[in-house]
Amino acid sequence: MALISATTIITSLSLFHITLGYFFLTSPVTVADQSLVFVLGEAMGMPYARSFDAQSPALAFLSVILAFIGLSDLASLSMPEEVAMVHHWGLQAPLRLTLSMILLLYTLLFSASSPLYADSRGGPRGGMFNRPPAHNPGYAPSSWGGDGLKNRLFFTFIFLEMLSWFWVWVTLREERKEIATRKANRRRGSHGSNKDSPR
Repeated sequence: MALISATTIITSLSLFHITLGYFFLTSPVTVADQSLVFVLGEAMGMPYARSFDAQSPALAFLSVILAFIGLSDLASLSMPEEVAMVHHWGLQAPLRLTLSMILLLYTLLFSASSPLYADSRGGPRGGMFNRPPAHNPGYAPSSWGGDGLKNRLFFTFIFLEMLSWFWVWVTLREERKEIATRKANRRRGSHGSNKDSPR
């Protein structure tokens, strides 16, 4: 049995999304100035996004989407256990994990600090253990708008999403066996009571 149930993890994630939605609507700089965002962004060489310094229509739209996702995830937990944990979240957790991994790899591999755009001459910053630079002269921004995802706040968010959905997926795999055992015991118990009842 898992230390923390999948229901608890999903509830926490839902409340995290609702809280993020609130802060993106009221004070987005509060989220952008968090120490975890700074540490992960500096470690990966991700640039600071100035667009989170003030409220904007795009952030208001994002806050509504995050709150909607959080509330719908909370509502899905009220379904019967087998439907919610086995069928609904059994599909949602690996799907969200996969999408988070794809977005994380995109943000990491195609940002200015990516090793794909490293200077081949090796210069003073080309050492193996140096911090990756956030500004790289060999980097060309994408033309389709994907550069909006290459910042430290999005990187931190999608990294936490990936870790959380992996945790949910692993926990669900453990709990699925327990749910199947309980269902078999209930079925066995109901068949036993039907045989004992007089006709």
